Amino acid sequence: MTESGPLAARPEIQAVLGLLAAWIESQQAYSGLPALSIAVVHDQELVWAAGFGFADPARRVPATPDTLYRIASITKLFTATALLQLRDAGRLQLDDPLTRHLPWFAISSRHADAPAITIRHLITHTSGLPREAAFPYWTDSDFPTAEGVREGLGRQEAVLPPEVRWKYSNLALALAGEVVAAASGEGYADYVQSRILAPLGMADTLVRTPDPGDSRLARGFGRRLPDGTRAVAPFTDTRGIAAAANMTTSARDLARFAMLQFRGGPAGGAQILCGSTLAEMHRVHWLEPTWQAGWGLGFRIVRIGDQTYTGHGGAVRGYRTNIRLRPADKLGVIVLTNADDGNPQQFVERAFAWLSPAVAKVVGRDEAAPPDPAWRRYAGRYRSAWRDLQVLLMADGLLLIDPSLPDPLLAPTRLVPIGPHAFRAEDTDGFASHGEAVVFELEGADRVRRLRIGHNTFEAIDAW
Repeated sequence: MTESGPLAARPEIQAVLGLLAAWIESQQAYSGLPALSIAVVHDQELVWAAGFGFADPARRVPATPDTLYRIASITKLFTATALLQLRDAGRLQLDDPLTRHLPWFAISSRHADAPAITIRHLITHTSGLPREAAFPYWTDSDFPTAEGVREGLGRQEAVLPPEVRWKYSNLALALAGEVVAAASGEGYADYVQSRILAPLGMADTLVRTPDPGDSRLARGFGRRLPDGTRAVAPFTDTRGIAAAANMTTSARDLARFAMLQFRGGPAGGAQILCGSTLAEMHRVHWLEPTWQAGWGLGFRIVRIGDQTYTGHGGAVRGYRTNIRLRPADKLGVIVLTNADDGNPQQFVERAFAWLSPAVAKVVGRDEAAPPDPAWRRYAGRYRSAWRDLQVLLMADGLLLIDPSLPDPLLAPTRLVPIGPHAFRAEDTDGFASHGEAVVFELEGADRVRRLRIGHNTFEAIDAW
């Protein structure tokens, strides 16, 4: 079953989606993957959603965009979202010590001079806490209650001081869920349901553990063994670490959360976080030594080629999931699978590799408009005591360059009209004048006398 939006009707996108669907079907056939559901969003449009294989092979129930999957650690994004809502409401600060909200929290540490663990440390995985609570639940699938997690802290020790290095921790996010409950005065599940899921219209998303017999839930399977068989995976109720790993959703519903990440403006209604807070969550707050990856507030951030992506993966027995977003061009891909070897990342990466160029081409062509012929008067050379600039009239608008650079087109400044003879500078070089006004001052009806950037001026000249 597939669903597509207006963008998918464009021939360039249609062709790529056909290729992607054929490739997914082939990969699924050769790997024996039971089911896969995928959703692609661009800005506020669900471009494409599809299901492949069988959510329940024994009963021949086909996978659809509405099939439910356990999304495991993608839950952490909702926990981080809740904390940022509470921060914006003045109920907490990210640099609050954890004990300010959880006075019962205590864990031994051999690092006497370590700073206090804060909420920020929890959601950037820099707390130094152990990866898990003090129970072997990834071995026996018997997860502790919240009370058990608290009791287990007495048998644990902080592995590292905070802010020494990145160290992933389900325990940290379980504690973050406790902070949500303490700061809001509501249970964690109730808060996420009423303050995040309901406003976003995510009616098919569950915070609490689903009924294992729910006909909408894809049946979870283990990895395929050498003889080609797969065992049914044990059902998981994560109980005390629910805020780190318990949620269940569909590709279509999770697409609503993805679209939120591409919106701006003040908070209210379906805009459950203001645009500036969303951007704050997507920025790097902890950079790994390789400079190729890091963490935002809840979000994993990776650099692949010359593009930056944010998102999260999830893994719980019988399910592997992934959501990846590229805020720069408002493109997102969600892949949910129901097997321990589902490897959703390979499908996400292939979708981005094929769809990104096609979407950029189509959207760019739609947004492009021929420049005003009157802008020809602004083209020319300008000089100050510091440097020379040149304004060029290109097919897609005005370009401001420094002709003295070895390659002026490595960091050009585009001029976006904002008023009579006035433009806004847009560039990739933060050292330049991005966002500031560029004003052409005229002498007579058509002759430009000077160019003003901010409060500084460049005189028009006829020749070098």
